[in-house]
Amino acid sequence: MSLADFPFLKYLANTVDILLVWYVIYKILMIVKGTKAVQLLKGIFVILIVKLLSDYFNLQTMGTMMEQVIQWGALGLIIIFQGELRRALEQLGRGKFFSRSGIPEDQAQQHVVDSIVKAVDYMAKRRIGALISIERETGMNDYIETGISLDSKISSELLINIFIPNTPLHDGAVILQKNNIAAAACYLPLSESPFISKELGTRHRAALGISEVTDSITIVVSEETGSISITKNGDLHRELKLEAFKELLSSALIAPSARHASSVKWGWKGKNK
Repeated sequence: MSLADFPFLKYLANTVDILLVWYVIYKILMIVKGTKAVQLLKGIFVILIVKLLSDYFNLQTMGTMMEQVIQWGALGLIIIFQGELRRALEQLGRGKFFSRSGIPEDQAQQHVVDSIVKAVDYMAKRRIGALISIERETGMNDYIETGISLDSKISSELLINIFIPNTPLHDGAVILQKNNIAAAACYLPLSESPFISKELGTRHRAALGISEVTDSITIVVSEETGSISITKNGDLHRELKLEAFKELLSSALIAPSARHASSVKWGWKGKNK
């Protein structure tokens, strides 16, 4: 007696099999998202298309060459993707590969906003310099890997402690990923725009730089003036009052249905000297 004797069970087993394969592929794509591995995956896809076309049109030389590329490419992929494979195995070992947070997304995002606002308020009043970048759709793993990995739950206390002057992690950016503090002391690309005010320091240039290459939200607290700034999509919003800062951050991170309507939108520009 086998599954073939029970058509319904065979159909159910095939469905479960397909769903499991789909889920594993999805998780792998989420792991490599935001890394250079994504571009390599696109290259692999192109190679497979070329191989199929060469077989269809009977292009023997091209087909043979693509076969060699695919055969040797398997070994190359293990070497190239070793970082992503290690990350996947670590997640599997920690039980994160097949798990999901039980906290609703809107509630988690609200906690992120509240923690950041509290920390920024504290640091601005004491002129403690800070640089916080929040990952959105565009992955930031390449920048996370330049810093010190933390993978910690976000809290205002931890953010404040990271940026206390003369501590090991205060120099550089904190990157938030999936509502957690992914890393500290990260290097962000500096903007090369000729239109940036010369009075802006490295933190503001880094905040603008990362906003030009990703869709991240980046927050700057000036250690000279204690002023609060935000960058998004290459736009700099400077010298924000705490309430305006909170409204801008909430409008960017929290779905409109989960928050009160805000009169402050991203179309408004702060002072940009």
